Parts: sequence; C-alpha cells; structure tokens
Amino acid sequence: MSDSYSYYSSRCRYTVGGRHSRRGDKDLISGIRKQNYEEIKEQLLNEEALFEDPEFPAEDSSIFYSREPPRAFEWKRPHEICDNPVFIADGASRFDVQQGELGDCWLLAAIASLTVNQRLFAKVVPPDQSFEDGYCGLFRFHFWRQGEWVEVVVDDRLPTYYGQLTFMHSVDKNEFWSALLEKAYAKLEGSYESLKGGSTCEAMVDFTGGVSEFFDLRKAPPNLFSIMLKASQRGSLMGCSIDADPNQLEARLSNGLVMGHAYSITSVLLMDIETPSMSGKIPMVRVRNPWGNEAEWKGRWSDQSREWSLIPDSQKESMGLTFDDDGEFWMSFDDFSKNFEKLEICNLGPDSLEEDELDGKKRWEGHTENGEWIPRVNAGGCRNYLDTFWTNPQYRVTLTDPDDDDDDDLCTMLVGVLQKDRRKKRKEGLDMLTIGYVIYKLGDENHGPLDVKFFKYNASCAKSPSFINLREVCGRHKLSPGTYVIIPSTFEPHQNGDYLLRIFTEKANETNELDEETGIIEEQEIPPPTDEEQEQEQALKASFRRVAGDDMEIDAYELRDILNAVFTKEFVFDGFSLDTTRSMVAMHDGDLSGKLGFDEFKVLWADLRRWKGVFKEYDRDRSGNLSSYELRSALHASGFRLSNRTFSALVMRYSSKNGNIEFGDFILCAIRMKTMLASFRNIDVDNSGHAAFDVDTFIQTVMYS
Repeated sequence: MSDSYSYYSSRCRYTVGGRHSRRGDKDLISGIRKQNYEEIKEQLLNEEALFEDPEFPAEDSSIFYSREPPRAFEWKRPHEICDNPVFIADGASRFDVQQGELGDCWLLAAIASLTVNQRLFAKVVPPDQSFEDGYCGLFRFHFWRQGEWVEVVVDDRLPTYYGQLTFMHSVDKNEFWSALLEKAYAKLEGSYESLKGGSTCEAMVDFTGGVSEFFDLRKAPPNLFSIMLKASQRGSLMGCSIDADPNQLEARLSNGLVMGHAYSITSVLLMDIETPSMSGKIPMVRVRNPWGNEAEWKGRWSDQSREWSLIPDSQKESMGLTFDDDGEFWMSFDDFSKNFEKLEICNLGPDSLEEDELDGKKRWEGHTENGEWIPRVNAGGCRNYLDTFWTNPQYRVTLTDPDDDDDDDLCTMLVGVLQKDRRKKRKEGLDMLTIGYVIYKLGDENHGPLDVKFFKYNASCAKSPSFINLREVCGRHKLSPGTYVIIPSTFEPHQNGDYLLRIFTEKANETNELDEETGIIEEQEIPPPTDEEQEQEQALKASFRRVAGDDMEIDAYELRDILNAVFTKEFVFDGFSLDTTRSMVAMHDGDLSGKLGFDEFKVLWADLRRWKGVFKEYDRDRSGNLSSYELRSALHASGFRLSNRTFSALVMRYSSKNGNIEFGDFILCAIRMKTMLASFRNIDVDNSGHAAFDVDTFIQTVMYS
C-alpha cells in the first residue's frame, strides 16, 4: 500500500472552547468517518492500485479479539476465489444469503428481511459497484449508527479456508455482496467475533434507522396480528425465534423448527379462502430460515400440505408461493403464535419511506435525543433507588391528537432507549448495561425538572417492558393526549454510558429535555440569625476592626484568618484556602483593589451564613460532605438554577475522587457561581441569555473570580 494512504488511519481530535476535548477520542469510528469513498477510489485508479484497508487490516485481529484463530485463515480477493466474480447476480434476494461458521444467524435473518424492501436494500448496499468497470478492490456500504447514517468502506479481501469463504456467503459461488456486507458490518463493530450472538432487530435497526419492539408470544397482546399487519404495510422488518435449549445448540423440533435460531418474517397478510364449505380471510405469516435449506415448518400450510389445495393457483402465484427446499414457508398466525416464542419488529423511521412510496401508508413521526449517564451526576439508576432516581435525564413529550383509527381516543407512542458502542467495546471487557425507562403523566405542561418529592408521591403511568441488557429496549404505549415525562436509566445507579432516546408517534409530538436555565434567584429569604450566629457576627466584627486598620479594608490573607478562626470551630475541615478567600474578595471587589470594606464584608457574611445553613440542611448523614446528588439540591436551595450541562461541569470541578464535596469546596463553588452570573448579567443588559465579552473583560471575569 502506498504511503499516501497512511492518513486514513490517523485519529482526529475535536476541540471545544479552546481545550482538547475527549469527545473526539470517544468516537470509536473516527477512523471510519475519515475514509471518503470517492477520494480513495480516485487515488487508487490514478495509481492503478488495489485498496488495502488500514482501518480493518487482513489480519487475525480483525476476526477474533478474545483468542487465537482455530486454524490459519487466508485472506483472498473474489477474483482469487472464482473466475467471474460479480457483486450482485440477477438481483439480490432473501434466498441469496447463507450462514458461514460465525454465530450470526441474527444478522442473516435481518439481511433476508432487508432484501424484501429493494429501496432500503439499495441504501445499505449501493448497487453501482462491480468487479469490472472502475474496480480497485474498494466497496462501500451504509449503516444507521446511533442516530446517523455512516458510510463504511472495505477492501474485498475475505477470510477463506481451502479457497472457500469462511463466513457469510451467497448461494451463487461467484456473488459477493453478502460477504462484503458482513465484512463492512464487522468493521463497524470492531471484528467478526463482535458479531457473534445478537438480536435480529439490532441489525434491522442498523439497516433502517427504525425503532425495534420485542414481543413475548406467550404473553402476546390481543391485537398482535393487527400490529404485525400494520407493520408489514409500513415496510417494517420483522424476525422471530424460539428460546434455545440450554443442553443443545440449535436443537431441531419434530415440527421442523429450530430452537435458539433467528428467523425472518417476509410477509404478513389476510389470505382470502373460498370453498364450498367455508369462506373468509385467514391471518397468515411467511417465515424464512436463513439456512436456506429443507429445515422448514412441517405443520399446517407448510410446503405441499393439503391446505394449499383450497387456494386458487392464481392466488398462489400472486403470493409468490414456491415449494422448494429454500428455508421459506407459510404458517397460519395461530400456529405461528403457538410455536414461536419471540417476535421482533423494526418499525421504520419517518425518513424510511419516500413520498412516492407511501401509497396510502402512514409514516411515523419521530424525535431523537442524545444523552449520557454520568456517575455522580445523572446516573441515578431505576425507581428502586428513589434518592438518586430523580437525577436521571428527563424528557418532556406532549401528545396532542389521538390516532385516527383509535376508538378510545388514545395516542400510540413507541419509546426506544439505545445504549451506544457496547458491542464494539466488548474487547475492553464491557458488556451491555441493563437499561429501561419509566413514563410519568404531568398535570402542568410547564412543570420544571421533577425532584425527589414528585417521584415519591406520584406513580408512573407506563414503563419499558423490562429492564434488560440488550442494546435497545423499546415499548409500545397507548396514552391519552397530554404531557408526559420519560426517564431513561440504567437499572443500577452510578453506571456510565451513552444512549440515544427515540420517540415515534402516529401523530406529531413535541419533545424536549426537561432542563433549567442557568441563573440565580436574588430574592432569597434569610432566616434570622441564631444566638450562636449572633455571637459569631460580633466576633467577626471585632476581628475585622482589629485587623483592618485605619482604612477599614482587609485583603484575602486577612479574610482567611478571620473566617477560619470561626468556621473551623463549626466544621471539620482544613479551613478556607487562600484561593477561596481570594474568590470571596473578588465577588465584591468591583474596583479591583483586592480588598473588602466593612459594608462588603457584611454582604459576604450574609451569603456565608445562608450557604452554611443550606450545607448543614442537605448534609443529612452529618458526614461533613455533600454527595454530588445532595449538591444539586443544596445549590437549588441557595437560589441557583443549573442546567444539566452546567451542573455536570460543577461536579467534575468541585467533587473529590469519591464524588463528595466538602464544606470549603461547596462555599467556593457557590461564590464563583454568584460572581460569574453577576458578571454575565452586567454584560447581558437585555437579559437575552447572550453576552458579548471583549478578550480583556472575558479574561478578567474568568481569572479574577
């Protein structure tokens, strides 16, 4: 490979506010993003070279991350495997895909479903690629990844053993779209091994950007066939399975079905039947085994069963009915729901159907929110942990109009919480978090962020089907028009993870994060001083006059000695640092003299008295520290209103390694917050929320606070 390609594997760093940001470092596919298909292709054609992907090299590490390969694999390009390789032979179909040695039948089932929708297939697998004109060993695919579509390029070197493809392949030995698609997906997730074990809906989501649903067919809702039929009409992708036998891998049942195996659902319809003895519509489901062989259903409506004699040949032809050993078969919905145990539906997003494709179909209205659970900040765990649950991110959703076909005037809402990057992080020893969500009804649509009291006295109106360690948890809810709050969370508190919240409704919805605007409430009622505080105040006055001298002003050093003489008797801490007392002086030092007069000292004392009272109130365990969760309540009680972003920054800045905030740091935090907000307000005279600082004023404000 030429040296000019080395830049494709370099790592970019993004900057925020003039500082190095780890956000770019956290992007696990930054190298993939930098690879531009058109640029690489142009350079390769000019150099008459074949692409060798530096981001996914032809090495064992691209196959396995946890062990050495069981045998030596040889990476070969398609023209080294067969004489006449083609990208797609005679159109892609659900019968093309065959499983290799990798345990990714879930992926095959999703690919089989994808081929049923040719427009979606062409979006994931661009058809304008070949091994002839413009061939340079370079191919591209598109996947929806955590809220955005990503282009993934790969070279066409594929793992083989004795000249045969090791993993996914097509029935036609010279067709390679499926093998290259699997390679691109493995690259996106870090390795082929990362694809071992998964949910069909996971891949369906990555092929469509849809929201997935899971149904336990043993506890199916009474309108399940209606849900499946509507999903089929909307172009949704669907899969099904039977729970695995713990004692046998992919055990075959007497009815022909395989346990622990992922199937795709390729059609759902009401089939007309007309005989001398009966007439009507039978709910039917068409299912495909990705093995693509004789392992098919053997019951009613199976291939060659007598029930098909009741259906006219013309109708069989319109249904595309064949009786080949191709892995595909029909079942009545009744048999389907009795014999399968799990159903997955990937509901397509609002951008998945173009206007000319709707043909009477309805699109979902969709909204997405990106978020992060940060330990000690907003990773509050589930409702079992009431004291921290309220700190989780909160999202307000307003449902305005009921569904058109709902007799009860209810609104359908699909909620999905997707945890990011967990499959790719397996090599780091990280697995899926156990996640879920809860929904609460709001009486006041203008209500601010909900506190612990709200959750203590209000019950939820809906929640995720369960808290589960899947990449995405999703639920379908029927709710009356109104305003709701969705709380996504991990099951246990203090866990770190990024997530994507998605909300689909049949009618338009209004969604936003429930957050506060950062600011301060000046009109704070200060309780009358206690006898002890009156004595302290008199002692402070005497100390001030004794230290201040004739000019009746003190500097930060003198202020430190005066305050520590009082507060170290009341609190167990090392005393206020010089940095803290400098900030106290700066809070009132409008002329930059570096000193405080007695009147300014009295204002400072009033603030300190209020803040120490708040600290004692929220230090409920009398530890002499506030937890990060207590910090938010304490700052709120002190008159500060904090956005989630601002609060996160304060916790990172003022908490200790174990997440606690001691008294001195709490006072310093309050002082600097008040100083910065006052400085901002002096510039933002119109109260617009925006202020224009010249560089000197900005540095003075930031440095001297």
